[in-house]
Amino acid sequence: MTNHEPLKLSAKDILPETPGALLVGRVWSGAENGPCPVAIRDGDVLNLTGVAPTLSALLNLDDPAGAVRAGGPSLGPLDAFLDRGNGTGTAGRLLAPCDLQAIKAAGVTFAGSMIERVIEERAKGDPALAEAIRKDLAEILSGNLRGLVPGSETAAQVKTRLQEAGLWSQYLEVGIGPDAEIFTKAQPMSAVGCGADIGIHPGSRWNNPEPEVVLAIASTGAIRGAALGNDVNLRDFEGRSALLLGKAKDNNAAAAIGPFIRLFDDGFTLDDVSTLCVSLDVTGDDGFRLSDRSDMAQISRQPSDLVAQLLNPTHQYPDGAMLYLGTMFAPTKDREGPGMGFTHRTRDLVTVSSPQLGRLVNRVRPCDEVEPWTFGTGALMGNLAVRGVLG
Repeated sequence: MTNHEPLKLSAKDILPETPGALLVGRVWSGAENGPCPVAIRDGDVLNLTGVAPTLSALLNLDDPAGAVRAGGPSLGPLDAFLDRGNGTGTAGRLLAPCDLQAIKAAGVTFAGSMIERVIEERAKGDPALAEAIRKDLAEILSGNLRGLVPGSETAAQVKTRLQEAGLWSQYLEVGIGPDAEIFTKAQPMSAVGCGADIGIHPGSRWNNPEPEVVLAIASTGAIRGAALGNDVNLRDFEGRSALLLGKAKDNNAAAAIGPFIRLFDDGFTLDDVSTLCVSLDVTGDDGFRLSDRSDMAQISRQPSDLVAQLLNPTHQYPDGAMLYLGTMFAPTKDREGPGMGFTHRTRDLVTVSSPQLGRLVNRVRPCDEVEPWTFGTGALMGNLAVRGVLG
């Protein structure tokens, strides 16, 4: 397959390799003429609309895993939602496995990406300056940050030493200080699913994928499960000013989540999330290939701590939230020339994968050329009302 052809995927390409996964997600069903929360069982797509009209409502149930095990009527095989390519099929199309939930992200939660954020800041968004700064800072910062517990007394001492050396940064503040960076990645209903195009702002000249684990969280703060995510990032925009974070992060199709949420049960728990290995693969029309992998065990803040900083007595999310846990690495392999590092090109094929969570596959396009986002919360409510499933 070339990157110009439709992105053809099958169920076996995207489902977890480990058996017994309890999977939920969303599809647009042609038969139902609208979006449906679904369970995936033995390659079959089961309609859970009769259990809960939205995935948000499903995850807010007292026992979503029990409700999913009860199942629902079949909408057809998963392959029928993929057989036309680009995440679409004869039966409908895959959607991101979230709807009304807030889409949030934690930043600077891994030492490697922490250093890259400092480099962006010092380079003022210019990739040509990054390599020299990386050589100057990486050894110094890595030695100070390795194994450091954010918010600890030791972290405070390191902060003092770095400030005295003139190396302090706002990114180090949220990386090793007591307060995590939690920001809005995208609007509810705007995330794209597996097979869809992901968007890069056409004005960006330095950007990258951010492969991450995404937690699905109920309104109570209960963590229901996990999915894969791509928190597409514009390094030049954010590097020019941290106040451009919104423009660097929240663009058309710049948040990918999927292929499904794996619910927690006896065979998969939050402890398993903390030990996941996540792989990244990027292939381009220019013959460029980037492959890497990293471990969630390297995260500096525990996922439960990040959730507690997101949802607590000072801030609630009545429809729940999806929380990106932070990128494990920022690609630095030269692509445009020596010392220029990595940046995306149109039609790059990006795969984020984990044996326990499956494969999230997307193709890169400028965000003003991807399919426009027109189906928001109002459209969802209208569609559910017309279908008579709101109760």
